[in-house]
Amino acid sequence: MKITRKVWITPSISKKLSVSIRIVLCATLLAFGTLALAHSSGVTYHLLKKYSFGPAEGSTHEYFDYITVDSTARRVYLSHGTEIKVLDADNGSVVGNITGLKQDHGVAIAAEFGRGFITDGAQGKIVIFDLKTLKTLGEAKADQDADSIVYDPASKRVFSMNGDPHNATVIDAKSGDAVGTINLGGGPEFAVADGKGTVYVNIEDKNEVVAIDSKALTVKSRWPLAPAGTPTALAIDTAHRRLFSAGRKPQMVVMLNADNGKVIQSFPITAGADAAAYEPETGMLFVSTREGVVHIFHEDSPDKLSVVGTVKTEFGAKTMGLDTKTHNIFVDTVDFGPAPAPTADHPHPQPAPIMGTFHMLVYGQ
Repeated sequence: MKITRKVWITPSISKKLSVSIRIVLCATLLAFGTLALAHSSGVTYHLLKKYSFGPAEGSTHEYFDYITVDSTARRVYLSHGTEIKVLDADNGSVVGNITGLKQDHGVAIAAEFGRGFITDGAQGKIVIFDLKTLKTLGEAKADQDADSIVYDPASKRVFSMNGDPHNATVIDAKSGDAVGTINLGGGPEFAVADGKGTVYVNIEDKNEVVAIDSKALTVKSRWPLAPAGTPTALAIDTAHRRLFSAGRKPQMVVMLNADNGKVIQSFPITAGADAAAYEPETGMLFVSTREGVVHIFHEDSPDKLSVVGTVKTEFGAKTMGLDTKTHNIFVDTVDFGPAPAPTADHPHPQPAPIMGTFHMLVYGQ
């Protein structure tokens, strides 16, 4: 004989259970939805806009370097040979040009002082400009091949990484005065600051990253980046204390601990890595290369980076900027003609850039 027992649930209890189930279900769906977005958004990136520009004033050849995005002020700074082209981040219109340069590289923003800083490698100097008017305020002496530049909010200083002399010039962001020079022991490339008093920079010819005490102006650590080599691009997750360094020989990106330099993971990438950007809100890491590829990774946890996908851009689009407001990425390049004939000194020549074809590409979801 089968005995059936009935359990009676009052309407109030039933309502509470229903609400609880719905909350749990929604939370579960949200969690899965967020995870799915994190692992699929990279492959859905596509070209949104293309903006073309004429040749830079006074330039005899096409040259371009770092892209700096000021997401708060909605501006994009493009290094374009003898000028810094300043664009509206939302519509691509030209806000202004900062001219009179010889071969510019990077731009650093010190919003609290209303100032921007440009490295001019050919003239070995840092040009200081007003963020609102874009007018030049003055300049500071750096060194030859002044390249990457970064603002450190902890020390209120700007660090210019000078390639050929293997050093860094440090200036006070408020006064514009030079406060010191740091011997780096190798050729510096991309640099980032953690906001707590440490500036990190890739040393290209030593296959290492160095950590600089931004107040004492000393190198406090040197860490190897194997299996990556010839490191160029560098990004940082300040919240979880992780660095992401991309190299060219071997072509790898590595994630390492920003406190002890331990390499946690590594992944192969395409040739010619030159820029990297990490987005705290989504946990996405972007790495752009000369081959016209943006590699996208997701930081699943502080000890796990996973491959999301790639975005095909254009050949030469190795520099990149990230807009943390819209999640769009900006790359720039030029059109290229055929490569010159190989020679003994240059057995594998690159295609020649075509003058007047500089353009920026915007990718998003």
